[in-house]
Amino acid sequence: MPTPDDLLPASRPLLRSLGNNWWLMLLRGLCAVIFGILAFAWPNITLFVLVILFGVYVLVDGLLTLVSVIRGRPSKKTSAPLWWLLIAGVAGIVAGLLTFAYPQVTELVLVFFIGAWALVCGVFEIIGAIKLRREINHEWLLIIAGLLSVLFGVVILLYPGAGALALLWLIGGYAILLGLLMIWLSLRLRTMAAKQGASHS
Repeated sequence: MPTPDDLLPASRPLLRSLGNNWWLMLLRGLCAVIFGILAFAWPNITLFVLVILFGVYVLVDGLLTLVSVIRGRPSKKTSAPLWWLLIAGVAGIVAGLLTFAYPQVTELVLVFFIGAWALVCGVFEIIGAIKLRREINHEWLLIIAGLLSVLFGVVILLYPGAGALALLWLIGGYAILLGLLMIWLSLRLRTMAAKQGASHS
């Protein structure tokens, strides 16, 4: 019985869709790492500023995710349903817009926005990972990213009133870890897509 790595290029549409747009995931990872570094490096940053900065990040991440969906949308030659990625992108945009639309709400509510976004995105990242594993053997990077997001979201929702310093370490550390995973995954997708293109030619 053939393994995912033995499948023909035409039978691996999801890999083709994501691999051809690997640089968008790379940008998402870089944005996450930059945000995490800013969170740690910004002297005397307040919780409110941290959450607003996070709102900028999730908005940009959501927009980049939607671009990935549009560029990787199904065609007659390949069918790669990316609805899970679409939902994750929309969730990021909504979370970012809510952060800016209601700056007058308490910091506690803004923290809830962050937790809900991470939880939703994490669930659909795991769904995407399950779909991707059908085309690539041992593809665990996206699963770890999804589990990390879910864990982060649950912790934020359970302890939204934690001190500013604790949330700073939690949010900044999460962003850096997630960003590094995305960068690693983007490079892996680039390599796999290149091998697929070579075998197709």
